[in-house]
Amino acid sequence: ESGTMEYIAHFNEKHSQTIKEHLYGTAKLAGSFAERFGKADWGYCCGMLHDIGKYSFAFQEKIKNDSSKRVDHSTAGAKVCFEKGGMYGFMSYCIAGHHSGLPDYGSSSDAGNAPTLEGRKRKQIEDYSAFRSEIEIPEINTPPFDPSKEPDPDFSLSVFIRMLFSCLVDADFLDTESFMQNGQVHRDTGEDVDILLERLKDHVADWLLNEDTDTVNGRRTEILRHCFEKGYSERGIFQLTVPTGGGKTIASLAFALQHAVEHHMDRVIYVIPYTSIIEQNAEVFRRILGDQNVLENHYNVDYESSEELKPMQLAAENWDKPVVVTTNVQFFESLFANKSSRCRKLHNIANSVIIFDEAQMLPADYLKPCIAMMEELVGNFRSSIVLCTATQPALTSFFQRKMPVTELCPRVEEQFCFFERVTFKNVGMISEDVLIEKLEQEDQALCIVNTKKRAQRIYQKLKGEGVFHLSTTMYPKHRRQILEKVRKLVKAGEKCILISTSLVEAGVDLDFRTVYRQLAGVDSMIQAAGRCNREGKRDSKESIAYIFQFEEKENVPGQQLQIDVSKMLLSENEDISSLHGIEKYFEALYHFRGESLDKKKILEEFRGKRYNFAKAAQAFKLIEENTLTVFVSKEEEAKELLWQMEHQGYTKSGMRKAGQYCVQLYENDIQKLQGAGMLRPISEDIKNFFELVNESQYTEEMGLDLGVESGVAILM
Repeated sequence: ESGTMEYIAHFNEKHSQTIKEHLYGTAKLAGSFAERFGKADWGYCCGMLHDIGKYSFAFQEKIKNDSSKRVDHSTAGAKVCFEKGGMYGFMSYCIAGHHSGLPDYGSSSDAGNAPTLEGRKRKQIEDYSAFRSEIEIPEINTPPFDPSKEPDPDFSLSVFIRMLFSCLVDADFLDTESFMQNGQVHRDTGEDVDILLERLKDHVADWLLNEDTDTVNGRRTEILRHCFEKGYSERGIFQLTVPTGGGKTIASLAFALQHAVEHHMDRVIYVIPYTSIIEQNAEVFRRILGDQNVLENHYNVDYESSEELKPMQLAAENWDKPVVVTTNVQFFESLFANKSSRCRKLHNIANSVIIFDEAQMLPADYLKPCIAMMEELVGNFRSSIVLCTATQPALTSFFQRKMPVTELCPRVEEQFCFFERVTFKNVGMISEDVLIEKLEQEDQALCIVNTKKRAQRIYQKLKGEGVFHLSTTMYPKHRRQILEKVRKLVKAGEKCILISTSLVEAGVDLDFRTVYRQLAGVDSMIQAAGRCNREGKRDSKESIAYIFQFEEKENVPGQQLQIDVSKMLLSENEDISSLHGIEKYFEALYHFRGESLDKKKILEEFRGKRYNFAKAAQAFKLIEENTLTVFVSKEEEAKELLWQMEHQGYTKSGMRKAGQYCVQLYENDIQKLQGAGMLRPISEDIKNFFELVNESQYTEEMGLDLGVESGVAILM
């Protein structure tokens, strides 16, 4: 008799959680998440139906006898949605995919074993009808959006389904985690944005008294004051075009916090190109706003999600802090992802202020889908965006909704004249040896090259007192230590030569006498030059940024067209550092790109109500090669963290800390290191996560040495 039967969803050491408890718990949470974009009814309904397949006799047998037999429990809720039809039909994507990921639509010829939505319709599953004795199907009272207002209703609907999916999977994870840990989940979600705004205002109070626009600080203040005032504007699209040295990090934060408080928004998300050191900005924000309020999220450790959640897998990131600092790669790949571990955080992007720092670094191969997504967040998910840069890309023509774009910087042209600090000199083709001779003559110089291997090689040749190397082959904490050293030496006027990759170009406040920059995109070269005479203390005639090229060709993934367009402009003697030169560069770049601004045709996967979430996720990879994460346990804290992870499971805060000791590498480098027996996988639950076992491969000055020859095994 079904009245006496207890239907179980999860067990932990002490208790069982009934399906009904789990469904109500998940529904309440998912509803509250969806409320942030006005769709609580949808979130609630999804939560109530997602696990009704657990009412089958087979599933109950499996969970009570702790058997490893696989029982599909996610198709049932999707079937109920198919049957009800109408708006419920859209939910079937979310429920069918709540473990295995949002599926492709498929075709009517798909058999029941196909992973597509059409396949699920035909799949024979265990009888789950017992759910009707405990669960009623909730009503939906709102449409997803007003289709008459949408330039591309199909794309809008696909984003709505993603957001709903995010509300569901995050709620499912959180309710399960809370039960598994007997309600002891420690959610450290930080303080409210209005408290943060007050903190920032205190921090800049003295600056705001400065009225003198003939000084650098006076100019920075003028821009800052203007950003605070503009915070009261209606939600929408903004740009902050500020020359290098104009203080855009704090100015954009001022706008964002004021704007978030004004419109009751939940958080500020800083999106930074993956080439820059994001720890740096996070550090500034932490100092001003407090540690517990800032989250850095930039590693791509992926949890394998089976049909059942293990406690070890609950640590995936869900962006629940008031200030999140992340990368272009994390931000956009997550928005186009289909896996539950990567999509949990998406609903936390709704109702936020999103700042694209160095907006010119938006990935050109995916520019159209990225911009469509940005417009969607503004149009339907209560967000505002800020395009923040010294080299404003010509993006306005790509916005489909014709929303106005508001400039946050007062008197842009004039600021650019005022902040001119550097003279560019083009030295043309040189050999590595000639470059090294030049650097040996220098006292304080920064040299930026296009690849990590090249940076390591030049450093090796130049090594000596006062010479440093900086690259993403070093883990974040190590990079910070080196930057500290370099900063001290430069400040004290002592000898300091830094060889680096482009990671020092954005947001790193270094101030060298001279910069050498290998030819790259105009925006990169301007960024690099911004590390020269940054405080404007020397004459711009004496502060030189040398642009050079190497004789032999090298492969710089994703940068070839940028380099070619820059070459063309230099050969026409265009002043690349002027606002006009910058505009010309981007116009040429996008013109040559043409069709390839949606290179993988992502937008075509969402047509005619048949959406291919899995296919689009597969195709949407900003860094073409897969990157993997290597954990380096040289320091005591790192060793302890590793021990905790392996013995006590993966907590979110543990993973957040572990990021400080991780290096991201491309697959081909990983294969070399693995071939040489230097890596071991940390856990089978987590893809792409390795520990470096050979410590001598990581050095103080070079980080992880990439010069390993393939197939050299280390003989013990």
